Amino acid sequence: MSNNPQVPLRCLVVEDEPLASEILAEYISMSPHLDLAYVCPDALQALDVVHKHPVDVMFLDINLPKLNGLEFLRTLRRQPRVIITSAHCEFAVQGFELQVVDYLLKPIEFSRFTKAVNKLMAPPRPSGEPVPAPRTPAHLRPYYFFNVNKRSVKIYLDEILFIESLKDAVSIHTRERSYNTHYQLGELESVMRADNFLRIHRSFLVAVDKIDSFSAAEVEIAGRVLPIGRSHKIEVMDVLGKSA
Repeated sequence: MSNNPQVPLRCLVVEDEPLASEILAEYISMSPHLDLAYVCPDALQALDVVHKHPVDVMFLDINLPKLNGLEFLRTLRRQPRVIITSAHCEFAVQGFELQVVDYLLKPIEFSRFTKAVNKLMAPPRPSGEPVPAPRTPAHLRPYYFFNVNKRSVKIYLDEILFIESLKDAVSIHTRERSYNTHYQLGELESVMRADNFLRIHRSFLVAVDKIDSFSAAEVEIAGRVLPIGRSHKIEVMDVLGKSA
C-alpha cells in the first residue's frame, strides 16, 4: 500500500451493476487522493487482480455473482483497505467484523463517499497494535477534505463560521477566506449536523459556537448578519436558547 500522501491510492471497484460501477468511477475521478486502477464485475476476477497487482483500496459490492463480497473477503489472507458498497444494510455488522473502513448504502451520495475517503486518509493500525493514548486537543481537530478547483482541500471544522448555499455549489466561510465546492447544502447538513452545525435558513448552515449574537430573526457571526428562516425558527430558538 502506498504510504505517500502525495501518491493517489490505487483503487479496485468490484461491482456487477454497470451504472453503480460508473458512479463509483466518477466519484473516484473527482477525488485527487484516489486513482481507479481496476474494475471487476465479480469476486473471482477481483481475486485474480489482488493476487497479481498492488491494490490500496477496494470498493466492494456484496451481492455479486459466483461469490458474494463478504465470502470473498474471508478468502483473502491479506486484504487492501475495503469500503463496502451495498443496497442492503443488514450486512453492516458482518462487514465491520471483517475490518472494513466504511459501509456505504446505495444510492451513494458524493458527500457520503467523501466522508468514507476521509477515513482512508487516516493510516490503518496494524492488527494487535494498542490504541494510542489520547493526545492534546490540537492534534484531535476534526476536519473534512472538500473538493475545491479539482483539489481536495483540508478544512478544519473549528475554522468554519458558516456555509452558504449558492446556485450550483456552496461557499464555506472561514475568517481567512471562503471556499466554493460543489455540494448541496442539505448534503453537508446531513454529514455535519452532529459537529456543532445548525441549519438556520434554506441558504445557511452555521457553526453554533461562532454565533456572536442572535435575535428571533437573525444571527450575527464575525460581523455578518444572517437571517433565520421561518421554517427553521423553532428549532434554532430551541438550540440557541439552550446554549445561551
